[in-house]
Amino acid sequence: MKKQIIAFGMLFVLSLSSLVRADEGMWLPFMLGRNYEDMKKHGLNLTQEEIYSINNASIKDAIVSFGGFCTAEVISQKGLLLTNHHCGYDAIAGASTEENNYLENGFWAKDHSQEIPVEGLTATFVIRIEDVSEQINKNLTDEMSEEERSAKIRELYAQITKEAVDGTNYQAYVRDFFEGNEFYLFVTETYKDVRLVGTPPESIGKFGHDTDNWMYPRHTGDFSMFRIYAGTDNKPADFNESNKPYNPKYSLPISIKGYEEGDFSMVFGFPGSTDRYLSSWGVEQAVNIEQPKRVDLRAKKLEIMKKYMDESTSVRLNYASKYAQVANYWKYFIGQSKQVKNNKVADKKRAIEDRFRKFVKMNPEYEGVLDDIEKAYKIKEKNVVINAYQSEMIYSVDLNLLVLRYTFLEPVMNFQGKDRALGMYDQLKTSQKEFFNSANLDIEFEILEELLKMYHKDIKTERQPELLKEYADKGKIDKLVKKIRKKSIFGSRKNFEKFLKKNDVEGEIPTEALKEDMYYKLIVQLRDAHSAAMNEARSAESMLKRANRLFVKGYREMDQDKIFYPNANSTLRLTYGNILPYSPEEGKTYDIYTTLEEGLKKEDPNNPEFHVSPRLKELFENKDFGNYANEQGEMPVNFISNNDITGGNSGSPVINGDGQLIGTAFDGNWEAMSGDIFFEHDIQRTISCDIRYVLFIVEKYGKAENLIDEMEIVE
Repeated sequence: MKKQIIAFGMLFVLSLSSLVRADEGMWLPFMLGRNYEDMKKHGLNLTQEEIYSINNASIKDAIVSFGGFCTAEVISQKGLLLTNHHCGYDAIAGASTEENNYLENGFWAKDHSQEIPVEGLTATFVIRIEDVSEQINKNLTDEMSEEERSAKIRELYAQITKEAVDGTNYQAYVRDFFEGNEFYLFVTETYKDVRLVGTPPESIGKFGHDTDNWMYPRHTGDFSMFRIYAGTDNKPADFNESNKPYNPKYSLPISIKGYEEGDFSMVFGFPGSTDRYLSSWGVEQAVNIEQPKRVDLRAKKLEIMKKYMDESTSVRLNYASKYAQVANYWKYFIGQSKQVKNNKVADKKRAIEDRFRKFVKMNPEYEGVLDDIEKAYKIKEKNVVINAYQSEMIYSVDLNLLVLRYTFLEPVMNFQGKDRALGMYDQLKTSQKEFFNSANLDIEFEILEELLKMYHKDIKTERQPELLKEYADKGKIDKLVKKIRKKSIFGSRKNFEKFLKKNDVEGEIPTEALKEDMYYKLIVQLRDAHSAAMNEARSAESMLKRANRLFVKGYREMDQDKIFYPNANSTLRLTYGNILPYSPEEGKTYDIYTTLEEGLKKEDPNNPEFHVSPRLKELFENKDFGNYANEQGEMPVNFISNNDITGGNSGSPVINGDGQLIGTAFDGNWEAMSGDIFFEHDIQRTISCDIRYVLFIVEKYGKAENLIDEMEIVE
């Protein structure tokens, strides 16, 4: 899954009804009391304490932030984790070789000794959540500039988090909510030894690939399994052979009883970001300028990567995860732009803004708020394209980002001290060597060349770096890139090792030698061009930040009968709803679940996106489904519910009214891809992998009965 909420209940509906809509809303679990009675009406049979408790084991103790980019759930008393295949994709590809291609063939550890350590992968639990809004807001005044306000908030964050974790092995952070009107503290515990346990082959875990991504009906076994390991005290520890499987406070029981239309469903996880307070001006700017440019840039990167990946298995394994990440949001941006227009989201935003203008007449303290938002977006419009390039060409191209990080060495040394800079330099050297171990430099430099050509075409000449203009004006960007590749420190492993041999002196950082490097100069100039553009719009950013905060404050006052919820920001949330079909258009209705039989009809031997394993076909033909078929004798694969999720929720458990796991969420549907900006009640759906299909693949396909044996399965 995949990216970027305001009122609980009927957001954007013009009536002032206090009815809570079960489908919309990403709830902070420590505030469940606001929704608990409604949850029971929709089929919940648990107490609040069974869902979220800081004193006793509860469902929240089985939910982890998986690597900081997905969600996973604990499904055994031996720390077994279930998440999505696409969440584990990088780890699976990283563990694969041409001889042992787990991405293509799958992998199942038959005992703990076979489980594969994944360097850098973490699992983070939330220990508790606290509202610290009063503690922070009492130190903020209306007279403060946005810069002064931000500085004071950072100071208070540091104080609050330090007090929260003193004398513990926990971590803590504070996040702002409702556009900076409220603040909550999160205390967490992170486990650093996470190992790959099992994955189906890509033909199951990624069946349908980019064609089916964001689509329903779907037939994808999008799951993988990992395990948390801990030290002898069951506490977080760095990887060590002597570490033991983590003994969790709570693990989710698994139901294979199935579900029916209308059954309660609850999703618990870490949604990344939504923007449901976005104004009509923000919507128009995103879909008309920013997203089309990101689509163009990503399409070019995908084209180049695919060309080389098709030629080599080793290149494919090394770039599989990167390609999938780029492709996911390439299609996301296409879909969101299309559905924002189809679903008339800007008009719905304008309807709220029209009501707000009427509200302002009786509440003059909010006068000028909407005018400031509009004015800020007009100023920001000049920088939308260069912002897209900074993100897509610098931050998300591995070698460019690595070079950019070297430019931080001097300021770190000046402001944080030489020791801190030396530590950073050592890390960069290690990262650079690791990069050369897996990178295909033909891909990296072809992407650099093609994106520089697009940059030169799109960005005004006066904003472009001198080094780029020098070559571009002669139509020789290709010559610039060839020269960089040949002579730059970062152009090859040989060049980098030569640089280290000449300049790497213990206790020193070769900043002057770095500054002379042509690639370094280009990245610095691109960075500075972007920074100059941002400086021009700094006042607009401050104006927008303040205006958004006041708009949300006023909006909540305007509709006091509504129960509001904040945008997603990678913090733990709960959403509840029901398992329901939907009709994307008149005369067409999609059922609540799909089957293996339907999926096999998509098989196309000539299209790698729809390859089907002979083993899977054999199991189907023999109807060898074990205990996991439904009452009709079908093998369910995916199902849908009206839960409210977004990127970061990938891998989240879907839980029934009795607190039992029935599936793992992995996607949203195409018709509602505007949902991160505006929730579409009638058509927005969460697509999940049925737990019965997961267990069928584990037991019958992977023959990993050892994993089945450690789960608590409810029949």
